[in-house]
Amino acid sequence: MKEELIELIARVLQVLRINMDWMTWNLFLAFIPLALSVWLFRIKRGRSWVWWLGFIVFYAFLPNAPYLLTDVIHLIDDIRTIQSVWMITLVLIPVYLLVIIAGFEAYVISLINLGYYLHRIGKSQWIFRVELMTHILCAIGIYWGRFLRFNSWDFITQPDALLTKGVEELLGKQPLVIITATFVILLGLHWLMKRVSLGFVHPSQCRIPGNLPSGNTDTPNAG
Repeated sequence: MKEELIELIARVLQVLRINMDWMTWNLFLAFIPLALSVWLFRIKRGRSWVWWLGFIVFYAFLPNAPYLLTDVIHLIDDIRTIQSVWMITLVLIPVYLLVIIAGFEAYVISLINLGYYLHRIGKSQWIFRVELMTHILCAIGIYWGRFLRFNSWDFITQPDALLTKGVEELLGKQPLVIITATFVILLGLHWLMKRVSLGFVHPSQCRIPGNLPSGNTDTPNAG
């Protein structure tokens, strides 16, 4: 019994060690747009060419945050490897939940910061539409990343492949179904977690359309 327990713990540690590399890397990519959102949307600055460059990079890397939702596929393989209900429940699932929630929360706060910026420049009515468009773009980006294995920097390193293979794939029936399902998931989870996040910062914001108080641009920094 003791030897079996030691062997099981060793197997769990091995699985976690293997996962640590991609989890750390994917979280790093997820927090790049979050950091950019603070620099672009929370710090008052003019929209110079540097700002627009940062804005493009922000949108190029933004799908990496909700992309972590798809990493749940690795959990299935890990469950088969460990085959212990207690270890899976008490160790493996909590680790995956922590990583996935952290990545998606980076997505939510990034969009909250974008909404704050739109409110500050007098475009509060655009917030919901910009969020919808962002969900669509990120759903496409997630499909490109998960199924076509494109990375954010491929916009620079291989733009021709993105414009040919990437766009070509979007015209198929199966990709459209996957992208639509991803969009619906992003829309629902974002709606929920945005209200939870704003509830921690300023509860009254959750009852106002656009989630930003009208006539007051000095809202608490959610990022």
